[in-house]
Amino acid sequence: MQKGIFLGLAAATVLVAGCNADVLNVPNPNSPSRDGASADPNALQLQATGVLRQLRGGRSGYITATARFGREGYIYSPNEGRNTSHYLIGIAGANRLDPAGFAVGVWAGPYGNLRDLYNLKNVLTNSTTLTATQRSAGLGFARTLEALELLYVISTRDTLGAVVQINETPTELAPFVSRDSVYRYILNTLDAGFTELQAGGTAFPFQLTSGFTANGTFNTPATFGQFNRAIAARAAAYYATSGGGAAAWTRAQTAIAASFLNRTAATAAAMNVGTYHVYSTATGDAANGTDSAATPDFLGHPSLRTDAQLKADNTPDNRFLNKTYTLAVARNAPQGLGIATDISMRVYKAQNSPIPIIRNEELILLDAEIRLATGDLPGAIANITQVRTVSGGLPASTLTPASGATAIRDGILYEKRYSLLAEGHRWVDMRRYGLLNTLPRDLTTGVNAHFVARVMPIPQAECLVRARATDPALAAPGC
Repeated sequence: MQKGIFLGLAAATVLVAGCNADVLNVPNPNSPSRDGASADPNALQLQATGVLRQLRGGRSGYITATARFGREGYIYSPNEGRNTSHYLIGIAGANRLDPAGFAVGVWAGPYGNLRDLYNLKNVLTNSTTLTATQRSAGLGFARTLEALELLYVISTRDTLGAVVQINETPTELAPFVSRDSVYRYILNTLDAGFTELQAGGTAFPFQLTSGFTANGTFNTPATFGQFNRAIAARAAAYYATSGGGAAAWTRAQTAIAASFLNRTAATAAAMNVGTYHVYSTATGDAANGTDSAATPDFLGHPSLRTDAQLKADNTPDNRFLNKTYTLAVARNAPQGLGIATDISMRVYKAQNSPIPIIRNEELILLDAEIRLATGDLPGAIANITQVRTVSGGLPASTLTPASGATAIRDGILYEKRYSLLAEGHRWVDMRRYGLLNTLPRDLTTGVNAHFVARVMPIPQAECLVRARATDPALAAPGC
């Protein structure tokens, strides 16, 4: 589960010791040291780039998995029925997912990156060449990404909990902790990172990718701190609806006020301000794995069309029109495992299309959730109207405070469904509001009847390793 290498340090430079040409000090590139890494700015850059690349690496899988669970869409691979059955049916007749099947992602990747982030934090802490200000900036960066990786894990495992502790020895197992403990760890880590970023001066000791500058400026400790607060607002809202209650909503309210939220965004560009994973087809880089050309089997659920609200001219919501297209011939589910659809996803239109980490449109809708939960119903409705008119081309919301909290909640969830389509939110949102039972089940009878999974299982390999441990506290839940 955990790996103990320093990403990129295999390219360590051969150093000549002193003036004696007969004596060479050759570092072992397969066993890099923290001291060597902390003294080498190139190694530090490689580590920072590496953790960002690993964070990027799992996004396509996260998006397509949560899209299937949340009934945004399907992966209809003609010759691979498990891309349907392992997510919508699971173990036939059992209404549970196979822990040895396809639907066990968002685990090894995040924990591998958490190991590398642990190493990066140690390098920064022990550095004798960085200033205290540079160390603070770097640690704030690392803690923000650590919390984000754990947020992806707990948003897919929910009541199963997760592991938050990374041990010095990679083979030493750490215990699972409860969902409540995971959220508190995430929020405290984000707060600690924000404090470090505030003391981090004007620049990081390494460069970030263009995903932190292309749609807004988030590449300095101060502006990266706004990104940190945006993730904290998301995490606190998730926690509030998962047992954290009023205190977590207050925490979300404080965090979002320090983020890059712009409630009055009036253009698509203003809605899209945020941080992104960037891709390319250049040699050595990675392409977006969910673009419509490379992933023609990523199809939309038919309900996307039937549920889309209409503009004044009686055409569908602009978000439906812009993010999907209609196939000339409907695609059938492989091996009769589902239903046909003629909707194809085009949220990501090219192999170099960026994938959002978090952007202003999500923040406006998170702010609507926070306002609803804290009693500001007119403010929540104003946010709904802002998003639906700017992004959807729809008329202003007809909701009023008299409509009640449930109707306003449903209004927020509609906007999130179409604004954040294929960004990894629908399934999580419906679960945390207790609405998974309202998602469609396309086949309702027979051995291949569909069900809506509540959580992704702990991978069988993790279960087996922990089953051999003598300490019962190291067991994995749900195995």
